[in-house]
Amino acid sequence: MNLFQNAKFFTTVNHLKDLPDTGAEIAFVGRSNAGKSSAINTLCNHVRLAYVSKTPGRTQHINFFELANGEFMVDLPGYGYAEVPEAVRRHWVELLGDYLQTRRQLIGLILIMDCRHPLKPLDIRMLDFFAQTGRPVHILLSKADKLSKNDQIKTLSSVKKSLKPFMERQEVSVQLFSSLKKQGIEEVNEVVGTWFTRYQEQVPEASGDGMPV
Repeated sequence: MNLFQNAKFFTTVNHLKDLPDTGAEIAFVGRSNAGKSSAINTLCNHVRLAYVSKTPGRTQHINFFELANGEFMVDLPGYGYAEVPEAVRRHWVELLGDYLQTRRQLIGLILIMDCRHPLKPLDIRMLDFFAQTGRPVHILLSKADKLSKNDQIKTLSSVKKSLKPFMERQEVSVQLFSSLKKQGIEEVNEVVGTWFTRYQEQVPEASGDGMPV
């Protein structure tokens, strides 16, 4: 079953005070050029559910989509894109950080990384930051079609090895993903489905503060 099939746009917000009252939420985050919007569109089998731009950094708000099971998917602003006014960048950081740390409904994070450039410093900082919540992270190594099969295997193995310190602190998993080849959709559904099932039993509490800039 594709949990993301028939997802519908719900609302967009630019301030925490405007966050909607929803059920469980899983959020997508990543560097501004990592392929986050393409991954969301592929998972949902929708060409333009999440806007794909040749200019990184277009997702400037928190966008909510309702899933077929009545729960929610959240598209967060990309990080690491410097070519925006400083005031805008500071707002993004505050909005993103406060949401990740304080949103009670958030049950897990999907972190998108370009498989050719995984675990950049800002990705590491995001993992460190989100670890404070104790909630699970699933990493999509996007654009896997850009690598040969052999290089895909090597990259996945290398990333798993690098993630061992994080796995000691929280639930972290990783997979290859390709929007172009529609590779990895079933695996994402399996992971997220587990999160939603777990949520039915207990809603985790967020803790910690202070997202790194």
